[in-house]
Amino acid sequence: ANWNKDWKPGPFPRTAEERAAAAKRYGLRVEDYDVYDDDGLGYGDYPKLPFASGDSRDPYEDWDIPEMKRNFGEPLHALADIIGEDRWDANANPRYSYLNMFLTTATVIGSLALVYYLTLDYPHFLPMKPKQYPFNELYLEKGGDPEKEPKITHYTFELAED
Repeated sequence: ANWNKDWKPGPFPRTAEERAAAAKRYGLRVEDYDVYDDDGLGYGDYPKLPFASGDSRDPYEDWDIPEMKRNFGEPLHALADIIGEDRWDANANPRYSYLNMFLTTATVIGSLALVYYLTLDYPHFLPMKPKQYPFNELYLEKGGDPEKEPKITHYTFELAED
């Protein structure tokens, strides 16, 4: 008992008696029981429930499992993993339409891409002088010839002549 095989959906109901038995199995009335289309890869006799995400369910109801806002024995939606309270809200009424949100995002990203493209001819880095190393740019440490060591002066403390 209580194995996965006990909760596996049965075959697609073909007759009215099979439909009534499946509705009783899932605790639904026969007139409320509807199934997904039988395409060979479907959910068998599992009920086709309406989308009711956690955000749209009453927070003040006395739920048996308040963390998930469900009652004991209540069948889960076939896509329950994507309509939880912390996920997609199928019943949301957003302030802006999805088209408006998409176009706004595309405009912002497109504007940034356009600015980047228009400024490709200009340097995209902080201008810096070459790094200065002591001891004549580490000439000897890099394997230079001691007899041909150049004298490199990065700065001087002497006054500039006019």
